[in-house]
Amino acid sequence: MTYPPNVRPAPQHAPEQQPAPTAAVPAPPSHSVRALVTERLRAAATTEPGRLQIIGAVLALLVVAFGAVTAFEISDRAAAANDVVERSQPLSADAAGIYRSLADADAAAASGFLAGPQEPKAVHDQYVKDIDDASRLLVKAAANTDASTTSGHEITTLNKELPRYTGLIERARASNRQGLPLGGAYLRYANQKMSNELLPAAERLYTAETDRLDQDYHSARTWPFFSLGIGVIALAVLFWAQRRNYRRTNRVFNQGLLAATAAATVVLLWLAVGHTVARSDLAEANTHGQQSLDVLNRARIDSLKARSSENLTVVARGAVLTADGKNDKYETDYGTSMKALGEELSTAAKLAADTDDTEGGKPVADAVKAVTEWQGRHRTARKTDDAGDYDTALEQIIGSKNSTGQSFSRVDEALRKALAHEQSEFTRAAEDGRGALGGLPIGAAALAVLGAVAAIVGVNRRLSEFR
Repeated sequence: MTYPPNVRPAPQHAPEQQPAPTAAVPAPPSHSVRALVTERLRAAATTEPGRLQIIGAVLALLVVAFGAVTAFEISDRAAAANDVVERSQPLSADAAGIYRSLADADAAAASGFLAGPQEPKAVHDQYVKDIDDASRLLVKAAANTDASTTSGHEITTLNKELPRYTGLIERARASNRQGLPLGGAYLRYANQKMSNELLPAAERLYTAETDRLDQDYHSARTWPFFSLGIGVIALAVLFWAQRRNYRRTNRVFNQGLLAATAAATVVLLWLAVGHTVARSDLAEANTHGQQSLDVLNRARIDSLKARSSENLTVVARGAVLTADGKNDKYETDYGTSMKALGEELSTAAKLAADTDDTEGGKPVADAVKAVTEWQGRHRTARKTDDAGDYDTALEQIIGSKNSTGQSFSRVDEALRKALAHEQSEFTRAAEDGRGALGGLPIGAAALAVLGAVAAIVGVNRRLSEFR
């Protein structure tokens, strides 16, 4: 076919092809892992073998959890009981020893000063021993105490102020040997440092360590309720599983489940009885030991403070008055300390009577008699001194016959014996309490593993009947 000029035929296009439809990609399943597990458990629970498998897993898990929680909780309480015996009570006793040594050093220094320029060797040796004991106990306490704690701060204060106190005592001695009246002023200043700085710091240290001991007592005696609860639940489920087995098979015993029940029962009884015994022994250590130790320590310290004030009354000879300016300060301090001593001895005697502790009550009774004698001799010495007979009054205070010093020595010796007895009572009871928990964590864990294995074996024997 011909076309006119300038005319071109329209181009021939192939028909447009549509893209082939893509095959639909199936969406991934929307089930989560938890939902999948739930579905499988639900499916398993529809058959008896599946239900048995679930029961076996639950029993094994409960018994193992019971053993693990028991091991954890009892380990914590055993550690607290061990701290009572090995750390907190010894530190509390050391803090009391620091307080007592400082108070005794102050009393010995005043006694030596009263004896004149030539201080008796026995008195001087006692003073040196007290200072050495206090220093040694401070080093020991510092090694076992965090410096940032309250106890650490008090130890720092004592270490700083003790050399200043001993320096003042040496100046008082030097002046006394030269016959200078300035010696009495140095001695009074040293006593003020002891009474206002050293002894309060030592008392705060003792209080802090005693509080830590109380915390350890509480931790060791707290009931393991979580362990007991899981144990009861584990036993209940084991009994239910055995009852279910009996009702479905008419078989009275499943040896595996029976062994698992026996293991869980042993752990539960061991836990309940062992912790009850530990609580009882620790309570006895606290009531019959630590409470008496606390009262006796304070009584001994008050007796030392009274003795120091009695000596300083003679040294000062009325030169130091109370804040109101009406009474002799040291005589007033003596009366305050003796009143506290009487109350503490009364409490100690009551504690001994309540616990029927005749061995501990005898030295307390001896101390009460010696205190009564001391007070009578003190009144005689004060009357003599007030009458102007200083030399006779001095002999009645520090003499070797019928003096207040002898009465004080009897009080101190009786209190020392009472403290030694109560310390041994505490140690015995606390160690018994610690021993009652010994072996329980490891034993509970081992029995729990055996019980879990026995439960699985028992369930598997039942499962074998379906094969």
